[in-house]
Amino acid sequence: MSANANELRLRNLRTLALLGALFFLPLALAFWTYYGTGWRPASHVNHGELITPPRELPLVTLPPAIDGEAVPARLFHRKWSLVYVGNGSCDPACRQALYVMRQARLALNNQMTRVERVFLVTGGGCDRPFLTSEHAGLAVLDATSEAGGRLLASFPPEARDQALFVVDPLGNLMMRYDVRRDPKGLLEDLQKLLRLSHIG
Repeated sequence: MSANANELRLRNLRTLALLGALFFLPLALAFWTYYGTGWRPASHVNHGELITPPRELPLVTLPPAIDGEAVPARLFHRKWSLVYVGNGSCDPACRQALYVMRQARLALNNQMTRVERVFLVTGGGCDRPFLTSEHAGLAVLDATSEAGGRLLASFPPEARDQALFVVDPLGNLMMRYDVRRDPKGLLEDLQKLLRLSHIG
C-alpha cells in the first residue's frame, strides 16, 4: 500500500472519529449532568398547579342556584370546564376570579365554545343581578346539598376563594390556577390543553 493511500486512510479515520465525538460527547455530557449531578431544569411548562394524580369527580346532579338558568347536561363530561368554588354573595375575590375566568375564555376566540364556566355555590344568597348581567352563560349551581358536598370534597380547600380549577372533558380535576397571578398564564395553559386535546 502506498504512502498516499495510508495517509488518506488515516485522514478518513480521523474525520470519522471527529464526527463520532461531535455526536456522542454532548449526549454523554447531558446524561452525566442530568443523572450524575442531581441537577434538574427549574422552569415548568405550565403556569397552573397540576393536580397529580388527576381526581375523578363524582357524577352528581346539582340544581341551579339562579332560577331559569340552564344546567349543562352531564356536567364536566362534555367540554373543558373552568370552575370557581365560593359563596354566592360573591365578594371581591369571587368577582376577580369570575372576571379572569370570563376573559380567559373570551380570549380563546374560536376555541371558546370548547370551554364552559361553572360557579359552584357553597352557601349564602346569590347576587343574582351581578351574576346575570356580568356573567351571562355562567352555570351557577347550588352545591350545598349532600351531593354537592361529595363533589366539593374533591377540590383542594386551601385558598379556594383565590383559585380557578380546570376539569377535563372526562370529568377529571387536573389543574388549579391562582387568580392573583398574571391571567395570561391561565390563557396560555388553556390554549396548550385545547391544542393537544382531541376531546371536548
